[in-house]
Amino acid sequence: MGLGVRWTVHGDGRNPAPGAVVRPDERLSWPRTVGLGAQHVVAMFGASFVAPVLMGLDPNLAIMMSGVATVIFLLATRGRIPSYLGCSLSFVGVAAVIRAQGGTSATVTGAVLVVGVALFLVGVAVQRFGARIIHAAMPPVVTGAVVMLIGFNLAPVTARTYWPQDQWVALLTMLFTGFAVVCLRGFWSRIAIFLGLVFGYAASWVFDRAFGMIHSVNGAGKLTDHWRLDFSAVGKADWIGLPHFHGPSFQWSAILVALPVVIALVAENAGHVKAVGEMTGDPLDDKLGTAISADGAASVLSTALGGPPNTTYSENIGVMAATRVYSTAAYWAAAGFALLFGLCPKFGAIVAAIPGGVLGGITVILYGMIGLLGAQIWVHNKVDLRNPLHLVPVAAGVIIGVGGVSLKISDHFELSGIALGTIVVLTGYHALRACAPAHLKPQPPLLDEGTSSYDDKD
Repeated sequence: MGLGVRWTVHGDGRNPAPGAVVRPDERLSWPRTVGLGAQHVVAMFGASFVAPVLMGLDPNLAIMMSGVATVIFLLATRGRIPSYLGCSLSFVGVAAVIRAQGGTSATVTGAVLVVGVALFLVGVAVQRFGARIIHAAMPPVVTGAVVMLIGFNLAPVTARTYWPQDQWVALLTMLFTGFAVVCLRGFWSRIAIFLGLVFGYAASWVFDRAFGMIHSVNGAGKLTDHWRLDFSAVGKADWIGLPHFHGPSFQWSAILVALPVVIALVAENAGHVKAVGEMTGDPLDDKLGTAISADGAASVLSTALGGPPNTTYSENIGVMAATRVYSTAAYWAAAGFALLFGLCPKFGAIVAAIPGGVLGGITVILYGMIGLLGAQIWVHNKVDLRNPLHLVPVAAGVIIGVGGVSLKISDHFELSGIALGTIVVLTGYHALRACAPAHLKPQPPLLDEGTSSYDDKD
């Protein structure tokens, strides 16, 4: 089998005919393909460099490893699944919890590395046994609840860390980003987070010139007078250089906090593979396990070097839907651009200079959207929350996860927040289902109907 790095030229190589699509094994002329690759980089930038900043990791390394992860994914799937792998936002809450417990960047990346290994093993199991093992362990009622508590668990981070740094810039950035998401069309709506960041930068610069320094907490949480936009580190940064690497550190308490994200990543990958299959007209059910394993392997490599985990990006899937160009050659070009940006410390310094107020406005929307993806899973799969079998474990788990309820096991070990909430939802659902009357336990729907051919095959 080939590695998916050979493409035939579509038509005249310039513009697809009306209604035609450029398939993954086709490409336009190389200048146009490179241009599309640059467009994919812009689409992923907003979320992919906000995430490492929120996690306290090196944004240069994050961008570089997103390019490496994309190459791994394209090679593993033999070029059949056009997709870009960027820094996963699902781990932002995990990083915040681990750091609040005194964890370092090495502790964060060590915990996430274990999640990457777990995700890889889930992919191997799906390849071997089919998707039914996912459906049995993680029905939509469980998956939706876990995704929801992961997102809403982040609310205190925005309220206590970012928003207080500059409430007015945060408010303006939130309003502009919401406008961009809803009112802009086509490609522009796909880069709404990026546009929100640019707007926030500009607003912070104007406020500095108009009102001078602001008296508020800074990024370290200290009340002081400071400029909203500080580019002092940008001038000192080199144009060319390697990002900062560091090794992982493993702590059981941090690993238990991070492991529930596996559920969110499996659901995310299944949805993305289905979406790409529908757009390209190529059933990709047989590649679901491979896609999950590739995502896990890429995340293991990234976190082993000190970078963040990676996942398939819906922003780039949206770009494909808008352009109808599904060529994997464009993603190879995007990966190349990401590697080049990762080798520019000055670029990383610009990213690291994002004002706290800007992050406050962005994260209000971003974290809420992550949480509401859980509700979207429930709606899509017609989960009946009037059924007490669904309602009880979900209600308890979400409140525990969002509220930060803790369970002290010993003097040196306790479960709380995301980890405890996930355990309550997962074990609570299956335990109650085992003893519930027959009329309360209808056959749960598949995690993602696009994977059903696994079960037909078996």
